[in-house]
Amino acid sequence: MSAREGLLEPPIREEFEREILDASNIGEIERPLSLWERITNITLVRRLFILAIIAAAWQLYASWVNNPLMLPTFTDMVEAFVDSTMRGEMLAYAWGSVRVLLQGYVAGVLIAAVLTGFAVSTRIGNDFLSTVTAMFNPLPAIALLPLALLWFGLGTPSLIFVLIHAVLWPLALNTHSGFMAVSETLRMVGNNAGLTGIRYVAFILIPAAFPAILTGLKIGWAFAWRTLIAAELVFGAGGGGGGLGWFIFQSRNELLTAYVFAGLTAVIVIGLLVESVIFRTIEARTVRKWGMQR
Repeated sequence: MSAREGLLEPPIREEFEREILDASNIGEIERPLSLWERITNITLVRRLFILAIIAAAWQLYASWVNNPLMLPTFTDMVEAFVDSTMRGEMLAYAWGSVRVLLQGYVAGVLIAAVLTGFAVSTRIGNDFLSTVTAMFNPLPAIALLPLALLWFGLGTPSLIFVLIHAVLWPLALNTHSGFMAVSETLRMVGNNAGLTGIRYVAFILIPAAFPAILTGLKIGWAFAWRTLIAAELVFGAGGGGGGLGWFIFQSRNELLTAYVFAGLTAVIVIGLLVESVIFRTIEARTVRKWGMQR
């Protein structure tokens, strides 16, 4: 071998040489989860555990305070909740609230759909929605209650009026923002397919903006539910009946603090059911299934 050939051979660098290790001694890469790990991987179990801790802390603190008029124990609240439910009183008040809420919520969703459809179709509609949303979205719905009482009287129409205000603006704002965020590629796809008007909105804008629309629906629901309970603390849901807010107000007047907490618990339970059952089901079957949300 000549000196030139020796120079062409690459040098051996021992520090970069690695021997193949025996993988038989690494151990078990996959192992079945233990019972505790399988249980703690369930979201419902973890949340129930958190609720159990809160209930235990409530029970201990209320027992230490020992003043049922100011703070009843958790068990007293449960007894009041079961008693009012078994007598049908709680269910009647809850249905009264939900019935009025559905009327106002549906009306607000329909009006928001019309406004946002008008906004994405014309320039004047876009300016109109931007202006009125900036004006009325910061205005609390409950602040319109005196005007509602003056215009519509003491009853369901006044509640529906303030509920529409609570739902309309956050939903319209989120929907319009979602429409504006739709990519130009999707817009050109719709134009190339010959979609115009309502078909363009239904097949291009709504699916692409659905995460924002769903967020607006959730925010509108939360605002409407809070507004309704606050309004019912002032007057009943209509006629001779009332809602959960009125049940809480009456219980406070009669110094039945355990029933006040039972009414508040019913408000929380209904809110959790709507959030966990309805909205999470819609999310799972739409935006999560489509890969638009983690």
